Amino acid sequence: MNDTVTAVRAAKSAKAVTAPVVDVVVPVYNEEVDLGPCVRRLHAFLTLSFPFTARITIADNASTDSTLEVARQLAAQLDGVRVVHLDRKGRGRALREVWQASDAQVVAYMDVDLSTDLNALLPLVAPLVSGHSDVAIGTRLASSSRVVRGPKREIISRCYNLILRTSLQAKFSDAQCGFKAMRSQVAKLVLPLVEDGEWFFDTELLVLAERIGLRIHEVPVDWIDDPDSRVDIVDTARKDLQGIWRVGRALTSGRLPINELRAAIGREPLVEGVPLGMVGQLVRFGIVGVTSTLAYLLLYVVLQGITGAQAANFLALLITAIGNTAANRAFTFGVRGSNQAVSHHFQGLIIFGVGLALTSGSLFTLHHWAPDAAVHLELLVLVVANLVATLLRFVGLRWVFRNAGKHPAPEAAR
Repeated sequence: MNDTVTAVRAAKSAKAVTAPVVDVVVPVYNEEVDLGPCVRRLHAFLTLSFPFTARITIADNASTDSTLEVARQLAAQLDGVRVVHLDRKGRGRALREVWQASDAQVVAYMDVDLSTDLNALLPLVAPLVSGHSDVAIGTRLASSSRVVRGPKREIISRCYNLILRTSLQAKFSDAQCGFKAMRSQVAKLVLPLVEDGEWFFDTELLVLAERIGLRIHEVPVDWIDDPDSRVDIVDTARKDLQGIWRVGRALTSGRLPINELRAAIGREPLVEGVPLGMVGQLVRFGIVGVTSTLAYLLLYVVLQGITGAQAANFLALLITAIGNTAANRAFTFGVRGSNQAVSHHFQGLIIFGVGLALTSGSLFTLHHWAPDAAVHLELLVLVVANLVATLLRFVGLRWVFRNAGKHPAPEAAR
């Protein structure tokens, strides 16, 4: 009998200290009525229908009713349920606190109303457990999603996501669906950069994840709107717009250490010998190159009749080289802000000198062999020379910006 009791206690103790695969966080504020049915239903699902070991963490956001007492009763009655209490209100703040401290392999969260069908939980976390994806989100805006909600919320949701796509170039479809998961290892690196502690938390996290290059997996969900939702739509919309402006400025100014996190988390190149991100850089460099070449040719044609061929070539190339370096710095290589800007432009002018030598040498050779060459022949020679100079410029600018935009790595990344 004593051996049996000892074995049972040992089993319970082992179960208590073993880290679960998935930690499902339920953030709550004044949910004394809905919390019990929600957690019991979720617990039953995880126990009977979920293949991975899981824990439910009730994150109480400074509730002023008896939510905390109900949560503690549930934790005492149900295995694998725990409570974390925060003295400050805010869903994002609660998620950051719990996710950063979690020992699980994958951290997730869902709203207490369980608007999302629980059958979507396995498709949400499976790509994270396997390591294929880094972040997973439920989406109510996919064509295969089944959603029941009023037209007001539908319009607001679609307009908000349209704003994100146009202002922050977001590619994910649904920022605010209360059904998300993330690999813990990645969460500990990204979360220190997320400033918002309320409803904009989700959006800010996803924008950063996308910019860093994390793989975001989207799961179409069945979702039924909770008519008793306490979200203040007007106040939330105002704060969301403020958050979009703040994050946009941080990305533009280079204040966020995107390059460092991309290097810490990014995958190896798909093609051996092709550095990570080089293909995208080539495309962006090509766009800048075509634009600056057209500007260069236009300036040359305008100036050629005034200053002569060599002077026109020098001035046109100098003007477009300055613009080319600035555009490639921000657009091609993602370097923002004033940090090292003077040094970058100085090195860009050195590369300009190489291009000037190629184009001027080509013009000199053409005029040596054909002193009366027409303007269209000069342009043809300059285009060919510029193609060679462009290739050298790309290699040179990759060297110039090899360490550009770096910031001290966040503590978690270290």
